Amino acid sequence: MVERPTVDRLDLVAVLAAVSALVFAYGLVSDAIVRYTAWLLVFTIWMAWFIYFGTKWMYDIEA
Repeated sequence: MVERPTVDRLDLVAVLAAVSALVFAYGLVSDAIVRYTAWLLVFTIWMAWFIYFGTKWMYDIEA
């Protein structure tokens, strides 16, 4: 069985990008369309990260 890959720089960038989008949407602008767009952006970041992390895990790829 392949071991779970370690958390690297790109994982942290994904988390920081998602958190900063939500801080921008809820803290700075706080408009309904901006919040909706921020959640779409968070979902897109999460899906890209999920595919990236899953590929690292399944194929044992070093980033």
